[in-house]
Amino acid sequence: MERFLIRALVAAAGLWLAAEWLDGLAFRDGTTLLMAALLLGLINAFVRPLVVLLTLPLTVLTVGLFLLVVNALMLGLVALLLPGFQIEGFGTALLAALIVGIVSGIGMALVGPRLPPRP
Repeated sequence: MERFLIRALVAAAGLWLAAEWLDGLAFRDGTTLLMAALLLGLINAFVRPLVVLLTLPLTVLTVGLFLLVVNALMLGLVALLLPGFQIEGFGTALLAALIVGIVSGIGMALVGPRLPPRP
């Protein structure tokens, strides 16, 4: 559970940075930002694996680049489900997914490897 919360906070940092850099991405307030990060974590845990599996041929064909499109779609789904979080257009979602992915990669590298399972 603590690992999920750390990942959500790192995702929130990425979402915040994306909102600062991109004009078409906006949050009503900080609570909405945190809720978006938590919802993104849940969607990435439950919906994204199915979407990745269904789009596997296209992902292989594009040498993995289509995963960026999948990430943008997951962000769009969060924006659809969460009032107060707006993304204007697919291009904005694509750039936001790239920013969140980079920030998440750096953040998780700083946090360290996965914790070993508890006995």
